[in-house]
Amino acid sequence: MTRLLLLEGNTAPKRARAHELGVRTSSEIYIEAIAAHYPDIALDVLNGADEGEAIPGGRTWTDYAGFVVTGSALHAYDAEFAVTNQIALLKDAAEAGLPIFGSCWGLQIAAVAAGGEVAFNPKGREVGFARKILLNEAGRAHPMFKGKAPVFDAPCIHYDEVIRLPDSATLLASNAHSAIQAAVIPLGKSEVWAVQYHPEFDLAQLVQLYTLYAEDMVGQGFFADLAELAAYREKLEALAADPANAGLAWQLGVDGDVLDDRTRRAEILAWIEAKVL
Repeated sequence: MTRLLLLEGNTAPKRARAHELGVRTSSEIYIEAIAAHYPDIALDVLNGADEGEAIPGGRTWTDYAGFVVTGSALHAYDAEFAVTNQIALLKDAAEAGLPIFGSCWGLQIAAVAAGGEVAFNPKGREVGFARKILLNEAGRAHPMFKGKAPVFDAPCIHYDEVIRLPDSATLLASNAHSAIQAAVIPLGKSEVWAVQYHPEFDLAQLVQLYTLYAEDMVGQGFFADLAELAAYREKLEALAADPANAGLAWQLGVDGDVLDDRTRRAEILAWIEAKVL
C-alpha cells in the first residue's frame, strides 16, 4: 500500500483551539484533500511541533512513499523547539530520499533548511485568496503546474514569506504580494515541490479561518467590524455549499481556479502522480 507521512505544523494548544472553534487542523484538511482523489493512499500524521512525538505505528522513513509539510501558525525564523524540530524532520525525510511537497509553512521551512531566508512581509497578511499568481517560464514548464493556467488565484493565509531562496532552488511563480509563490528546492537526497499558498484549502476552510482569526481580521483593517466580516463569511459559506452559484462567485471574485476541486488541488495531484505513484 502506498503510504504518505503528513507533518502537522501546529502545536497541540493551537490544534486544540482550532477544534474548540470547529476548525480543521492543517493535517486534517490535507487528509481530506488527498483522500478525495486517492482513497487508497494511506495517510499518517506526525505532530512535529510536539516534544516526544515520533513517526506513528513504529514505522520508519522507508515505510513511506512521500512526505507532505502542511501549514502552521509558527515562524520559520524562530529558534524554539516547535520550529527547529520540524526543520530537522524535513531534513531527515530528504536524507531518506522521500519525495516532498509543502504548502505555505512547507515552502518556508524548506527554504530555511536549504539555506534560504524567511521574514515577516511588510505588506502584511495575504489572506483568503492569493490573486494573480503568475508562472514564470520555469513554472510553465514544470510538471507541478500541468493542471494550472499561466495566471491563477489560490486560497492562502500567511504573514511571513520567503525573501531569499537557496542558491540551488528554482523560482516557479510570483504575484504582487510575494515574489516567491512557488519553487523547487533541492534538499538532501530529494527535492521539495512547494508553494506559498494553500492548494489543499477549500472554501469551507476559509470560512473556518475567518472564524479563528476574526478579531485579527478586523484589527488589521480587512473588515470594518465583526458584522461586516460575518456578512462576507456568510457569502463564502453559501458559495461553499453551492459552488455553481454564479452570482456569489462574481461577488467574491472567484472562478474555477478556486471552485473546481481538481484545479485548485492540481499541484498536490501532480506531485502525487509524478513523484509518489
